Amino acid sequence: MGVPDARAIRQIKTRYRTLVPLMDERLRRQWAASEAQSYGRGGVSAVSSATGMSRNTIRKGIAETVLRKKNPKAVVSTRVRRPGGGRKALTESDPGLWEALETLVEPMSRGDPRSPLLWTCKSTTQLARELTRQAHPISPWTVGSLLKAAGYSLQSNRKTKEGASHPDRNAQFEYINVTVQSFQQRGQPVISVDTKKKELVGPFSNGGQEWRPRGEPEEVKVHDFMDKTLGKAIPYGVYDVSQNEGWVSVGMDHDTARFAVQAIGRWWHKMGAQHYPHARELLIMADGGGSNGSRCRLWKVALQELASGLGIPIHVSHFPPGTSKWNKIEHRMFCHITQNWRGRPLVSHEVIVNLIAKVTTRTGLKIRAELDRGTYPSGIQVTEAELQTLHLKPHAFHGHWNYALLPERKRK
Repeated sequence: MGVPDARAIRQIKTRYRTLVPLMDERLRRQWAASEAQSYGRGGVSAVSSATGMSRNTIRKGIAETVLRKKNPKAVVSTRVRRPGGGRKALTESDPGLWEALETLVEPMSRGDPRSPLLWTCKSTTQLARELTRQAHPISPWTVGSLLKAAGYSLQSNRKTKEGASHPDRNAQFEYINVTVQSFQQRGQPVISVDTKKKELVGPFSNGGQEWRPRGEPEEVKVHDFMDKTLGKAIPYGVYDVSQNEGWVSVGMDHDTARFAVQAIGRWWHKMGAQHYPHARELLIMADGGGSNGSRCRLWKVALQELASGLGIPIHVSHFPPGTSKWNKIEHRMFCHITQNWRGRPLVSHEVIVNLIAKVTTRTGLKIRAELDRGTYPSGIQVTEAELQTLHLKPHAFHGHWNYALLPERKRK
């Protein structure tokens, strides 16, 4: 038989999971050897991939099997290490290793962050060299093993539909990463903001499935025409990167810059001020377009009002065009909201607010939600003269993407 395909590897993995509780170290090694031999060429790699066992361990099992076949009287070691025996994992003997590796990889990670499949453009040799320099001695092979365990893999280049990327795209990612770390080290708040997909309110079909009694699916309307009475829901989210907490304002009117800044203000008064009573500044990570876009003048005007109201500078860093999926809020909060209400008709604004507030994750994510019944007219124009009155301070690096709104000094 040739090299086993993905289906064959899944079958090995299923058998292994069934039998592993019943086997000790020696039996696991010999079972793996038997599986590898039955598949022939490529079997060792397939079994290693399916079980996580070392190739050397599987080869040792094969050698024991071959020796016994050649000489039935040969003595094969039956030694079994007691639980906990053997060399400790490097991440146990060096607790700071993984954090150091993640710090090196995170700014340069590519791929869809919502997916467990990631890749990095830094080689394992480069990573191992830098980790060793930081007093975490490690080999390139071990770096590769740690990355695989975290969901990274070696992948070739792939064309995407994002269009031409900005020449400073990666530089902006690195700038945002350094800025976020600087704020966190100083104990200052860092938030990621965005508008979630607008939802029709009413008995309409919602993607996904939920558990219900057999033969009793939730009945919804055939066509998705907006109910003028119920309208739509506009969830605007604020995700606190350091606290792993979020706020969602569910709007009923228009997704405008004033609505976005109002949601940020609500987060601050309901949650942020409690966590950061001594905050001296605030950092906002936002997409490059939409109600919080880098070219939206009303966004800057509304932020100026918020900065003056809070009495602290508000710094903003926008993601480059076409990279909104890298925004932390997308894969740390919004995806869990979508998962929580999958297959459920969003029959009212109250139901939407409750479903958002009930989101829980293994990482301890907490979300508070509130209905915003305010009106936010669209089409408001901000003149160049009005823009010049703002206390807007562009950063040295790409000031149109990175800037700060300074609070106005109160007149005596």
